[in-house]
Amino acid sequence: MSFRPPAWLAVLLTRKMLVCVFTGFSSGLPLYLLLNLVPAWLTMEGLSLTRVGLLALTQLPYTWKFLWAPLLDRFAPPGFGRRRGWMILTQAGLFLAIGFLGMQSIPEALPSPSLEALSRPLSRFAEDLAFLFTHPVCHLAIVVALLSATQDIALDAFRREILDESELGLGNSVHVNAYRIAGFIPGSLSMVLSGHLPWNTVFWITAAFMLPGAVVSLRVTEPPLDRSSPRTLRDAVVLPFTEFIGRRGWQDAAIVLAFIFLYKLGDSLCTALATPFYLGMGFSPNDIGLVAKHAGFWPSFVGGIFGGLWMLRLGINRALYLFGLVQIVSILGFAWLSHLGPQAEIGLEQRLALAAVIGFEALGVGLGTAAFVAFISRATHPAYTATQFALFSSLAAVPRTFINASAGTLVEHMGWFHFFLLCTLLAIPGMLLLPRVAPWNEKT
Repeated sequence: MSFRPPAWLAVLLTRKMLVCVFTGFSSGLPLYLLLNLVPAWLTMEGLSLTRVGLLALTQLPYTWKFLWAPLLDRFAPPGFGRRRGWMILTQAGLFLAIGFLGMQSIPEALPSPSLEALSRPLSRFAEDLAFLFTHPVCHLAIVVALLSATQDIALDAFRREILDESELGLGNSVHVNAYRIAGFIPGSLSMVLSGHLPWNTVFWITAAFMLPGAVVSLRVTEPPLDRSSPRTLRDAVVLPFTEFIGRRGWQDAAIVLAFIFLYKLGDSLCTALATPFYLGMGFSPNDIGLVAKHAGFWPSFVGGIFGGLWMLRLGINRALYLFGLVQIVSILGFAWLSHLGPQAEIGLEQRLALAAVIGFEALGVGLGTAAFVAFISRATHPAYTATQFALFSSLAAVPRTFINASAGTLVEHMGWFHFFLLCTLLAIPGMLLLPRVAPWNEKT
């Protein structure tokens, strides 16, 4: 008698869902490298929180990627197709850029602010900002962000084009789950390795995790071209915007865009300096790596998978409400940990506290992101997937890029506890727009 897996497992084991695993992993790795590993590296090298926070400005390509998304809708690298070609090209570039990033020298080229500058806040800020334009670390971080943002354009469009409408919730949940799991490479494995290996070796090992996605990109089938896809560059630039506004109307379109901007605002700012926060609470890189690996992986994995399956029954709209509430409550875990204060000695009790915060954050934010990405995917038109998806995800990245750049300054003036309370408040406005953009009674 042949084995027949349960219905819920059979849904997850389809070829499309397995492809979503690799697209999510390849998409998440470079972003979490910029969010977790690079700030930890620079913090351990003695960089101030203000400078580490300002490094978020190197993520500007995630905000502006809609500007070159029409090029990906219109043109294809020769030999591989419109989606696969850009996927392969950016993944190869990311492997090299991440590896070379870790080979840069920090102490020699990032001097501490002068005593005179420290006494004059504007001069100090000017010196802090200047390193963004002068140091190779920042230049390579921008290259990583540019390649990663371009990869996301291609991956998001590819995923939207291979998934049926009924598969959007689960497929995007699987993608986000793999996206989050990828964060444990730079946020956990690489942190542990940094205690035993030179940083340049750690970065090359991290870069090697881009290769499985590149192999999958070589083997998947290029999606068929939609008959209404743009035939000229002008159509690729203009039609995605006119189609969205014509479909929603000016007022509803503006409310949808405001919701996309606000829904992830609180948790994005909350996690902007997560690794420096853990270090500031007295935890070692080894503590962070090992605890993140065990406490963050399983809540993220289980929550992401069953959240996606639950979304099949709930619908995307109701999931936005329920998962969004969990996402807000998870921010309070950081406030609680900061209230405990820096620990002189790290024992079992302190590690359990860190595990609780990381685990609940992985569950809450993972669920919220899965529903959010499914909503964005549903809002796109199949003929203009790359440009519309890039526009929406770029808008969602604005808080992570611009507002997160102020995180270090906010912490230095408010302290960690009040900073996390502010993040909780900033998570509420997006929820208040849900009745307009995703009515509870519309189970879609």
